[in-house]
Amino acid sequence: MSRALLIHDCPPGMTIQDLGRPGYLAYGLSRGGAADRLAIAEGAALLGQPDMAAAVEMAGTGGTFEATEDIRVALTGAPMLAQIDGTNIAWNASHALPKGARLSIGAATSGTYGYLHVGGGIEAPLLLGARGAHLAAVIGARLSRGDRLAVGVDPGTSTGVKVDAMPRFDGGPVRILPSFQTSFFAPAEIGRFEASTFRRDSRGNRMGVKLLSDGPGFQSAARLSVLSEVIVPGDIQITGDGTPFVLLAECRTTGGYPRIGSVLPVDLPIVAQAPPGTAFQFQYVSLEEAVAIERDASQRNQTLGQSLSSLVRDPRTMPDLLSFNLIGGVVAGAEDLE
Repeated sequence: MSRALLIHDCPPGMTIQDLGRPGYLAYGLSRGGAADRLAIAEGAALLGQPDMAAAVEMAGTGGTFEATEDIRVALTGAPMLAQIDGTNIAWNASHALPKGARLSIGAATSGTYGYLHVGGGIEAPLLLGARGAHLAAVIGARLSRGDRLAVGVDPGTSTGVKVDAMPRFDGGPVRILPSFQTSFFAPAEIGRFEASTFRRDSRGNRMGVKLLSDGPGFQSAARLSVLSEVIVPGDIQITGDGTPFVLLAECRTTGGYPRIGSVLPVDLPIVAQAPPGTAFQFQYVSLEEAVAIERDASQRNQTLGQSLSSLVRDPRTMPDLLSFNLIGGVVAGAEDLE
């Protein structure tokens, strides 16, 4: 019997995701893939495997899983409460999941999308070069209770390491590039857009999110006369009433709303991960700055495996050992036994 992960409990919005299907815009298919691509890279680093391995994407809350054989798992993205057979385990870390053990993942404590990775990857059908679901294009489907997820061959064995996740779950500054239609907006409107604080609306999905602000809507000279043209994840469209929408992984491939800017790929997880009500501020950067920022991010992702640390620290290698209240822990433990 092949290695697999059994789903015993599965809320809505859980799918298999990877880095998506680039190269099909001309055929009407957007890239898709994980809402938080950085989480895919972090999971790959924790398990020492290529970042094209498919994982389980969990929207808002997780589920209950059981391993049919001993497997390795890693948890990244929006932090969620997690346990193996009732014992709490760390997020942004790798763990051993023994045969028959149950992994329970609860609600997100911050952010929106959490990811469950397995050593060897989830072996969903390979369609157009990827395994992830693209719900808008009716490729794949949401996961459900009772599903059996095949797990690929895992050449690795190590677990018990953690990664320092990049902060991206609390909103804040988001860097953007001018778009082809940014010039359709008057300089005063562009300045007001950059100076405004936006909040994520409750309406949003893997296609895009609506943003709200306290001021009036943002108007362009073109209004709704823009011809439909190619759009990509990160584009910020301004609708007829002046409301911004940030496009995400499963956005359409063409659109006619004017775009006031486009979020840098490295900052798009900040928008995707934000729960309703989270605040953002947009900051324009030049093309040269954007290229440098993306180059640095790419290099950081490629070296994530070199920055891992052990979950359990060896006292012999702890130069700050004396800063730990070891006696207090012993006393507290003794009191618990009384």
